[in-house]
Amino acid sequence: MGRLVMVQCNKKLPLLLLLGLALAGCNAASSDAHECSRGSECASGACNAGHCVPLASGGSAGAAGSASGGAAGQATGGSAGVSGGAGGTSATGGSGAGFCAPNHDGVIDRAETPLAAGLNAKFLVSGQAAVDSAGTAQGDGSRSWDFSAGLSGDHLVLVETQPLEGKWFATKFPGASYAARLSESSDLLGVFEVTNTSLLLRGVVSPADGLTRTELTYAPAVVVLDFPLKEGKTWSTSANVNGLAQGVLAAYTESYESSIDAHGSLKAPFGEFPVLRTRVVLTRKVGIVTTVVRSYLFGSECFGTVASLVAKDNVATTEVSEAAELRRLAP
Repeated sequence: MGRLVMVQCNKKLPLLLLLGLALAGCNAASSDAHECSRGSECASGACNAGHCVPLASGGSAGAAGSASGGAAGQATGGSAGVSGGAGGTSATGGSGAGFCAPNHDGVIDRAETPLAAGLNAKFLVSGQAAVDSAGTAQGDGSRSWDFSAGLSGDHLVLVETQPLEGKWFATKFPGASYAARLSESSDLLGVFEVTNTSLLLRGVVSPADGLTRTELTYAPAVVVLDFPLKEGKTWSTSANVNGLAQGVLAAYTESYESSIDAHGSLKAPFGEFPVLRTRVVLTRKVGIVTTVVRSYLFGSECFGTVASLVAKDNVATTEVSEAAELRRLAP
């Protein structure tokens, strides 16, 4: 019974990957920015409310806050952060004083996905809603997705990457970079480690210690992102998950199959972005119960994950027409 309770609390684990990839904390474009109708018309690759989002520069904090915590390499998906996104991005992968200018080469390098503890960004989050995960095919082989319209249950959420210093679980995950909340329905945190080539999910914990704490570790750590990101790339992780779930011993397995299977442009409430789509299939086995969760992450150079879609459980098709939840970067 304890294991089932844990699984319910951790049901939106794919959301952790979505948010842990890269938080795009972005300033709104200034009024004197160049006018645009599409992200491709802008040097930054993003068009917001008819104006080009300025290129990131100088490593300033922007709306996302400071990146002084250093590199916290690639979220959520999900989960990771872009310091300042549009207003000032740290992209050197180290000091937080770098410069990120997208080169629109269809590849997202580690240096184009700056991540760190202490960042935040706003996302518009839906409830269950009709969506088109496939988007609209374009003549050049790309796709377009329009997730800018209002959806049922929409509400703004502030997503943050939390420093580990002073937290009860910090010493249990040596080398980890930050923690991020998994979902609104649970206060559980995912613990991430950033390396020069990947973002890793190390564990899941409760915010507070105690007899009813959650303290789960992944062996091996889940590869959330594997740089460089480019269309056609695939990677996978099969992990044993062990520890305590609400104070009860738990042991189960999770397998992740990730593939970058499409490219194109995406409209979010914040603006329009050139994106690569990463499709993730999570298979969780708890005893004789198997659950499959499909999710889709849309990443953009220097902005990180600008949208993420989680399907309903146990959908068998590659594309979906209904989301359990859709998150889009918001101003």
